Amino acid sequence: MGHYRARDLLLPPSLISLSRLPLAWAFTYVEDEPVYAMTILALAATSDILDGFVARRFGQATATGAVVDAISDKLFVAVVLYALVRSEMLSWWGVVALGARELLELPLVIWWSTHRERRGSRAEDPKANYVGKLATVVQFVTIAVLLTRRGPLTAMLVSTAVVGALAAALYWVRELGALGERSRTR
Repeated sequence: MGHYRARDLLLPPSLISLSRLPLAWAFTYVEDEPVYAMTILALAATSDILDGFVARRFGQATATGAVVDAISDKLFVAVVLYALVRSEMLSWWGVVALGARELLELPLVIWWSTHRERRGSRAEDPKANYVGKLATVVQFVTIAVLLTRRGPLTAMLVSTAVVGALAAALYWVRELGALGERSRTR
């Protein structure tokens, strides 16, 4: 798997991941219509499950696809949060809770993008963090609770923040462990 290639953007898993971008745009028009907003969330969640399944099932897992999946997830969540704040359905505290994982991973993403050696190691080992996948599910469920106004929103926001922080911490532990391993082998 190890290199980033533009041609991998045309593989079905990458195209499925990229489908979340127009879904995010569409969400900004329907956030105050729970049925339509929930439909878009369901489609986005399905694409998030389907892209990984297709990649593994058909041997199309690539470093490029892993990055496209992660960026598509982050952009979808960012646009949804923007739409919910704009429509005054979500407070800034809610944004921090729903975006805890992304906020805590931001320094790591900047580090990866500014250090050529780290980008190379990410291309070699682009594995998903299963707690990160759980964090995505909890984010989507929390947004569904917010949209339908049914359920314990505060508890869901706190849960999202906790699972998101745990996922970010595990990414940090993995990355720092890999960095330590590389320095010991030199």
